Amino acid sequence: MGIVNVTPDSFSGDGLLGREGDPIAAAVAQAQAMIADGADILDIGGESTRPAHEPVDATEELRRVVPVITAARAALPDAPISVDTTKREVAAAALDAGADLINDVWGVAQDNAQLRLAAERGVPIVLMHNRAQPVYGDVIAEVLADLRAAIDRALDGGVAEDSIIVDPGFGFGKTPEHNLALLRHLDEFRTLGRPVLLGTSRKSTLGRVLDLPPEERLEATIATTALAAAAGVDIVRVHDVRPNARAARMVDAIWRPAPSAGAASPGGPT
Repeated sequence: MGIVNVTPDSFSGDGLLGREGDPIAAAVAQAQAMIADGADILDIGGESTRPAHEPVDATEELRRVVPVITAARAALPDAPISVDTTKREVAAAALDAGADLINDVWGVAQDNAQLRLAAERGVPIVLMHNRAQPVYGDVIAEVLADLRAAIDRALDGGVAEDSIIVDPGFGFGKTPEHNLALLRHLDEFRTLGRPVLLGTSRKSTLGRVLDLPPEERLEATIATTALAAAAGVDIVRVHDVRPNARAARMVDAIWRPAPSAGAASPGGPT
C-alpha cells in the first residue's frame, strides 16, 4: 500500500500541499510511480495524523482529497484506491469519486458511521487500533480485545466479514515500547481471522531506536516490513514502495511459496 499524502504537514515530509506546482498532478504522478514500483493499493489522505497535527474540517479535507482520487482513478483505472479518513462525509465522497475502500485510523471507536457507510456501499474497511492515551496493562491482549470488539461491531452493522481488515495501530495511542511489543507479537493478530495491515513507515519509534530523522528511516522501515511479512501480515503501508515491495516479496518467497513449484506467490504481503 503506497501512501499519497495530500497535506502540507505530513510528519514524514512527503505532503504534497504547499509545494510549487499543481498538487493534483503531483499526486497522480506519485501514484503512477508507486504502482510502477510495485504498489498494489494506493492510500490517499487529506489530513495528517501526526502527533499535535492541525485538525482539518470536512470541507477542506474534501477539497484536498476528492480531486486527487478522481484524477488518480482516471489515470489508473485498475488500481485499488483507499481513502484515509475518519469522516463519513469524506469517505462517501471519496467512494463516489472512485475509491474502493475506507481506511479509518479510529476504527475501534464507538462511532459506527464509517461502519454503516462500508455496509451500505459494500466496500472493505480497515479497522485500525487507536487510543487517546497510551495506557495499557497488557498492550497485546488489550489491542487484540479492542480489535475483536471492532470486528463484532462491524459485523453487527452489516459489514461483510470478508470486507474487514485489521490494523494494530503502530504509532497510534502507543509508546515506543508498546510499538516494539506489537512487532514482537505480530503473529498473534492472525488469530483475529482477518487480513492484517501494518503501517510503520518512517514513524517516530524507528527514529527513536536509531536516532534518525524521518528521511533516514528507510532501512528501519524495511526491517519491519520483512518482520511483518514473515509474521503473516498481509498489507504493509509505506512511503518508499520499491524497496519495501522487494523486501516483502523476498520474504514471501521464503515463507509463502507457490504450491506448485516453490516459486514466490503473486499474492501475499503487498
